[in-house]
Amino acid sequence: MTIRVVIVDDQGMVRTGFGVLLNAQPDIEVAGEAADGAEGLRRVAEVRPDVVLMDVRMPVMDGLEATRRLLADAGDGAPKVLMLTTFDLDDYVYEALRAGASGFLLKDASATELADAVRVVAAGDALLSPSVTRRLIAEFSRLGGPRAPSRKRLEELTERETEVLSLVARGLSNGEIAGRLVVAEQTVKTHFGRILMKLGLRDRPQAIVYAYEVGLVRPGD
Repeated sequence: MTIRVVIVDDQGMVRTGFGVLLNAQPDIEVAGEAADGAEGLRRVAEVRPDVVLMDVRMPVMDGLEATRRLLADAGDGAPKVLMLTTFDLDDYVYEALRAGASGFLLKDASATELADAVRVVAAGDALLSPSVTRRLIAEFSRLGGPRAPSRKRLEELTERETEVLSLVARGLSNGEIAGRLVVAEQTVKTHFGRILMKLGLRDRPQAIVYAYEVGLVRPGD
């Protein structure tokens, strides 16, 4: 199945360059592009892509606000958002993940990295490197504790699912969690899928944010 992509970036050279690289892939098609967040929302509504490559800093409407609006009430049919950046992530990684972004990609990524990133988020996985996870944890530490007072939804999880969620929030991969719990990696994937369903979360970044916000895991644990 072809993955349809919309590129939202205020630099024409970036849009053109990424468009050429992605259209060269047999399973990816660039369905549209836009020069700012507001135009990006209109283009996404028109072509209904699977993935949106969203620049963070743009005129008219930045990528964070566009992502919030795009994913706020879109439900299961929403595209995955991959944030594009040339900047250090500390200032906005937390807000981007809260808005529903599925990951981050540097604009100097190679053609292979770009295509792989699109495939990863299109498949429902998250592009969240260990370095980004560490920065996310540091941001929670700076904020000083949970931002969401209710832990009620956690009560729906089994003991093993709660354990898996806490390990995910610490930045462990499915393979590492499987090794820690002495189970098959597919078992971890099954547990994590149930966690997302029970908590009403979209993907791994949202699960990490949720775990810290309700205090299941705290910086330094």
